[in-house]
Amino acid sequence: MEPLEHLKGKTVAIVGLGNSWFDYNLAKSHGTHFDEVWAINAVGSVIFHDRVFMMDPASRFFDSTDAGGQTSGMLDVLKNGLAPVYTCELDDRCRNLVEYPIDEVLQAFNCHYLNNTVSYAIAFALWNKVGAINLYGVDFSYKSNLHFAESGRACVEYWLAKATELGVEVGVAGSSALLDTNVPDQEKLYGYHRLKDPLVVMQDDNKLITKKASELAFKEMQAQPTLIGRNDEHLREPDKW
Repeated sequence: MEPLEHLKGKTVAIVGLGNSWFDYNLAKSHGTHFDEVWAINAVGSVIFHDRVFMMDPASRFFDSTDAGGQTSGMLDVLKNGLAPVYTCELDDRCRNLVEYPIDEVLQAFNCHYLNNTVSYAIAFALWNKVGAINLYGVDFSYKSNLHFAESGRACVEYWLAKATELGVEVGVAGSSALLDTNVPDQEKLYGYHRLKDPLVVMQDDNKLITKKASELAFKEMQAQPTLIGRNDEHLREPDKW
């Protein structure tokens, strides 16, 4: 398989099954544009998408119920979907399966740290030289349950680090724990968060700088937009956008 030329420099959204996938719906309903939307597993049975990434074999869904609640959704995607579904092997029962270009990706990045489906999607995006990756529903850990965390977060963040090194713009849903996105600004820098006047990271002329929270308390807080789900509140429509 060769890289898809039409994806070069494009903006893609990768939408997983985590809680922050609601942020994707909010973004789309308020006009956010993505050149392509890639669904992870059974998300493909719910939202419009251009590609699905399902790195389990199709037999897992056809021949067992090991995937639990995802089984019926994935069967709908496999039987009735029109978009390509990237996976580890072909199956005669599905017409839209595409073998993932595993050898090409391994050779391109000299890395086989791929322990979850989202990481394969990100690696595919980098192999195709996209310009921006936006992740929704890719959370892995949840503030409301300190005893539960899905495996794979480290692997996804590793591939996102590769993305930033390659100059790819990375966006994460505001309510997601990925890359500590949902951590309050005053608490992002460990150590500095313990100061009476914590340091906050800001972007100034495409450069990252720090300012004391007290310097931002009035001016910046007045301009700060309402973030849905930032503090695990019930989703609600903000009064102003």
